[in-house]
Amino acid sequence: MTSGATRQTAEDRRETVLAVAQEAFASRGLHGTSTEEIAEAAGISQPYLFRLFGTKKKLFVATVERCLAETLELFRAAAGDLRGEEALHAMGDAYVRMVLTDRTRLLVHMQAYAASDDPEVRETMRVGFGKLHLFVETVSGMPSEVVSQWFAKGMLLNVIAALDVFHAREPWARRLVEGLIGPDRMEELRAATR
Repeated sequence: MTSGATRQTAEDRRETVLAVAQEAFASRGLHGTSTEEIAEAAGISQPYLFRLFGTKKKLFVATVERCLAETLELFRAAAGDLRGEEALHAMGDAYVRMVLTDRTRLLVHMQAYAASDDPEVRETMRVGFGKLHLFVETVSGMPSEVVSQWFAKGMLLNVIAALDVFHAREPWARRLVEGLIGPDRMEELRAATR
């Protein structure tokens, strides 16, 4: 080749497809997304997409696994060497920033919850969520009640972010967010995400 272009490996193409699929599945879910649109956006043929992933459901599962792994890595990076409540706080802050700035990953998680009537998707979510829980529990060393409450706050944050309540002007929305993360933190995050 004289043009200087490099050929993508199958792994590079797989990563490209996963990135495109993440966007598509985030907005339209497992059943509303076509493999044709994903293949076209990734610059590959639909038969090649099936060679890489087998089925649309397997592509969806791989996308969900990728999002869960990215969330786990987010927690690892945020916690660093911290332990206890400091680790919970750092991971919580990182998660708040992520859901307010990267709705795609959040929406893939939400679409996966919605598709959990499928046993394969449900098992993928259970395994991934279990890994998240084990990491948070281990790094924090906190009692199960504290860890469960931390995750419960995270689920409420998911709803707040999915509905874009964080930027809503209604008084109830402001009270809900302030009650979850505190008024000072809310103002900091609003300033940072504008």
